[in-house]
Amino acid sequence: MTTSPDLPGSHDWSEAGFSTRAIHAGQDPDAGTGAVVPPIYQVSTYKQDGVGGLRGGYEYSRSGNPTRAALEEALRAAEGGAAGFAFASGLAAEDTLLRATLRPGDHVVVPNDAYGGTYRLIARVFGPWGIEHTPVDLTSTDAVLDAIQPGRTKLVWVETPTNPMLTIADIGAIAAHARSAGAVLAVDNTFATPYLQQPIALGADVVVHSTTKYIGGHSDVVGGALVVADGAQLPVGLDGPTGGTSLADAVRFHQNSSGAVAGPFDAWLTLRGLKTLAVRMDRHCANAAAVAEFLAGHPRVTQVIYPGLESHPGHELAARQQRGFGGMISFRTGSVDSALAVCAATRVFTLAESLGGVESLIEHPARMTHGSVAGTALEVPDDLVRLSVGIEDVADLIADLARALA
Repeated sequence: MTTSPDLPGSHDWSEAGFSTRAIHAGQDPDAGTGAVVPPIYQVSTYKQDGVGGLRGGYEYSRSGNPTRAALEEALRAAEGGAAGFAFASGLAAEDTLLRATLRPGDHVVVPNDAYGGTYRLIARVFGPWGIEHTPVDLTSTDAVLDAIQPGRTKLVWVETPTNPMLTIADIGAIAAHARSAGAVLAVDNTFATPYLQQPIALGADVVVHSTTKYIGGHSDVVGGALVVADGAQLPVGLDGPTGGTSLADAVRFHQNSSGAVAGPFDAWLTLRGLKTLAVRMDRHCANAAAVAEFLAGHPRVTQVIYPGLESHPGHELAARQQRGFGGMISFRTGSVDSALAVCAATRVFTLAESLGGVESLIEHPARMTHGSVAGTALEVPDDLVRLSVGIEDVADLIADLARALA
């Protein structure tokens, strides 16, 4: 990020706590007016003081915009990385990372229950481009090691918790396997958020976010992000478009070249959401824990999948590498008809795709968010219901589910 004394982002907040970084990093009061919130620089181009005389490094808003720069610095600080990049959507961020790290003939290891949009991008967009992939159970580090093809695997893709089966992967152990193969380890941290989990500190090279979800937090903006670790390099044997091997430099080049960047107002909305992430996540976690306990005791629920329950096979690992267990719950009802009936009967939980907003959402993954993986190794059970537990009064959430299940 380029900064100057008259633009946001000049103060170093790296030693501050998470909430302080989320509120202040990249967002110092405006030097000219004292405004405590970064302005929305709704501008496409910038006056130059002579040819090449750029003010603060800004020339064109695809390449750089002060509002987006403030968000990118805040995201970098939140994840503890070296460089942050903001995109128009989570999939735009993923596409940029894939283009930066892969070439035709390369191989990717992916979760066997990855987000459907991620799998669709890798299998159906990058597949015809010559990229092969292997779905693997990320709960088994031995299976990950077996799936890595020495010399061909250039990227190991991790979600933890996964979407929608909420499996937990050991980031540190998988990082060691990826590093030994010269591959990049990318961790989709959308479900856990940087408040609950710090993948870079655990060994990840790059963190991926759909900022549409918990970071934005209010279901009013679509966005994505990449945060690259300090010193992270491209896969072994690959030179970037600028001639070096820096992963951050390659991502920066592709971000500007492809242009799927966050607009100024979208960046501003996402910054606003990031400021309250910590307090919202505490409430999401508390509500989800209570809802999960209720569902676990309900006779019409055959299985509850929530890392905060001791019955979850990844409970102990999640407790070690996360601050809390998150706001996402999946549960099974025994039949597709009963799952659809529950989805249709709630009133506080809104039937909708997406997740991570202050309002609670319910959906049927097999026919909604994960319809694109039907018939593949990533197909999800047709009796599965996914909840994004919001921050409403928990008694109302439980009463709503009780009525729907009845």
